Amino acid sequence: MTQSVPPQPQQPADGNPFAQQQGGDGNPFAQQQGGGGSPFAQQPGAVPPAPVGAGRGGNVVLGVVTAVLVALVTAGIYGAIVGATEYEIGYAAIGVGFLVGFAAGKVGGGNPALPVVSALLSLGAVYVGQLIGFGVIAADIAGISATEMFTEHFAVITEAWKESADAMTFLFFAIGAFAAFSGAKKAAL
Repeated sequence: MTQSVPPQPQQPADGNPFAQQQGGDGNPFAQQQGGGGSPFAQQPGAVPPAPVGAGRGGNVVLGVVTAVLVALVTAGIYGAIVGATEYEIGYAAIGVGFLVGFAAGKVGGGNPALPVVSALLSLGAVYVGQLIGFGVIAADIAGISATEMFTEHFAVITEAWKESADAMTFLFFAIGAFAAFSGAKKAAL
């Protein structure tokens, strides 16, 4: 009785078990893929990826809707900050503008109208935020709720805002609009 030994694959002299599978250039992927043996080579029929930022149209309507929502939320946050501190804070206006613009650019893409729309929306958001802040302050002084102040005494809030508006107030508007414009441009890249 003889015992049979299973056939062993022959290894080349250098001890590399994959040497038999390699192509002529020594690359184990050369026989399996095209492109000179590169595992990252373009496959036949594949669509090449677009360069970053090229042709990024996005959805302009969705970008505007997102910017409106972000403007409303940031206006509320800015108003709460103004109401709590009783000061208009420039960095908060920058944050409002940048967040509105960045959200619009990220969702809406590189449409050239989005930075302009974002700047306009940030102007509104900073204004509404300041009105909310004045309303919170006036409600505390009057001893009523902020909701009651806004629903029954809104004219008092707007009058107080007009009387206190100065050059810094309008500078915050400009800073917020600029931050929104640049934020939309940067997000669309």
